[in-house]
Amino acid sequence: MSIPKIGPDLPCGSPSEHSVQRSYASSHSSQCVVGHVQPVVVVHGGGAGSISKERSERVRNGVTKAALTAYSILKDGGSAIDAVEGAVVVLEDDPEFNAGRGSVLNEDGQVEMDASIMDGSNLNSGAVSAVQGVANPIRLARLVMEKTNHSFLTDRGANQFAKVMGIPETPLEKLITERNVKRLKKEKNEKNPCLTDADKNTGTVGAVALDKNGNLAYATSTGGTINKMTGRVGDSPCVGSGGYADNEIGAVSTTGHGESIIKVNLARLAIFHLEQGKNPQEAADAALCYMKTRVKGLGGLILIDRSGEWAARWTSISMPWAAVKEEKLQSQL
Repeated sequence: MSIPKIGPDLPCGSPSEHSVQRSYASSHSSQCVVGHVQPVVVVHGGGAGSISKERSERVRNGVTKAALTAYSILKDGGSAIDAVEGAVVVLEDDPEFNAGRGSVLNEDGQVEMDASIMDGSNLNSGAVSAVQGVANPIRLARLVMEKTNHSFLTDRGANQFAKVMGIPETPLEKLITERNVKRLKKEKNEKNPCLTDADKNTGTVGAVALDKNGNLAYATSTGGTINKMTGRVGDSPCVGSGGYADNEIGAVSTTGHGESIIKVNLARLAIFHLEQGKNPQEAADAALCYMKTRVKGLGGLILIDRSGEWAARWTSISMPWAAVKEEKLQSQL
């Protein structure tokens, strides 16, 4: 399948040096067959700066593995929720990504992670923030959704809940990578007044999926921003900002500058544009354009509508993604 390129710039003005957009999407072929829906999955590895040549192949392999893992779950009859959780677990276990093992460090040199997940069939969701000592925060977020009467647990409460659920505590040294120790040291030493929070952001990871029963889901997970204040929570665990899923409309997972994403409720904004009749590319562009022009925020998102049409769009320098539809894998750094 050829991958049509969607123009170089967003329709909201000339992009700056750090906001050139490159985006691809699936064709508009019909998704629906009587009594059957073709499964679709799209994953992203975060919207951030340029990816070095040394890391590019590892990053590509990571998002590809996540997408194929999720698609295998869907093909075997698994739910959209199973698929997005499975994809994000792969990325949390991969130190190349800012989630789980690869999480960046806060100002105290600690890992504090955020994650959320949502089931589009009933709008149930689960989220955790400021989690420590857990290898896969997305699994904990799903347990919040399925095993409690709540939607969001944070910090000490989230960690206590993990113990109750039998999730083994992961030693700190297994979550802190040498690469992130060096990055924090560099950030503290440079103290570059020209470096904005958006520049320091290394993105999140996320996935959206449509299963054969027509159910949609999203999952998003992150370690946050380098040298963030202890206790800082970004967009990723916030339903409506870090992601959203509704069987009647679509599913989205976002990445980028968390504070900007929260200000505009980026995920729900994209879903709103989809609800108003825009296709996924148009809906994503409209939401990202608003964030860029209104609050000067950069980021990206992946989006699937209820028919299985999808888009991957971004204003940050890069957003590695991979997608599988009709047995065909597509990916891009």
